[in-house]
Amino acid sequence: MKLEVNELKPKKAVLKIEDTKPYFVNALRRIMIAELPKLAIDNVIIYDNTSALFDEIISHRLGLVPIPTDLSLLSYRDECVCKGKGCPNCTVRYTLSKEGDGTVLSGDLQPAEKSWAITEDKIPIVKLYGDQRLILEVEAILGNTKKHAKWQAVQAPGYRADVIIDFDSNREDELKEFIEKLPDDVVELKKGKLILKDLEKLPILESHIDKQKIDFITIKRDPTNYLFSYETDGSFSAKNALLESAKILENKYSELGKLLQKVK
Repeated sequence: MKLEVNELKPKKAVLKIEDTKPYFVNALRRIMIAELPKLAIDNVIIYDNTSALFDEIISHRLGLVPIPTDLSLLSYRDECVCKGKGCPNCTVRYTLSKEGDGTVLSGDLQPAEKSWAITEDKIPIVKLYGDQRLILEVEAILGNTKKHAKWQAVQAPGYRADVIIDFDSNREDELKEFIEKLPDDVVELKKGKLILKDLEKLPILESHIDKQKIDFITIKRDPTNYLFSYETDGSFSAKNALLESAKILENKYSELGKLLQKVK
């Protein structure tokens, strides 16, 4: 298997995965959606709330705030040495206190330790007017989307098979005339092969083929090469989300291998 990084941003990545199988790429996608753990606010104690929103609505909004997550420092609360009581090894605590005109933002959550400061700090929670105030304390713990969607760190992971474009070599002159009518950034004829410059441009090529009723070009999907893309909510960088998901997938394959060895 080969992996090429086409695009890597703090919260977005586009990968080209070659010489693989669709089940592997889909397994990675499903791990990102369902089993990659992250921190999310799970317990909210509201001491005072005179805003226009009910306590339940504010709690719901707080639960969706992306919390920066370092899996090397945390464990699940029910697996922690504190036996679920909530210690620094499994629980991250924040406080919030704001009064007067203004919008309460996610960045107003103050961590017990500075290393857990909210990075996605411009998310609005509630608007305060006059002398309204909001005072609360929250606890964030690890979880995954098997329990609740608020623990989903990766958004819309998806993959598309690469394309193979064949054409009738006896009609190359017609092919060149067709290429000249296309935008410059769609395809190129190189060493006797018609190459799609960008998979995103495939709909453009297909529309021109249909419009001009071209019958000497055939487009097929390559079942071994895929373009894989995903975004994160800010709990992880795109790179760390991929690495942590790969670790989980590797552990599952290893566990399966051990179980298969016991089969007679």
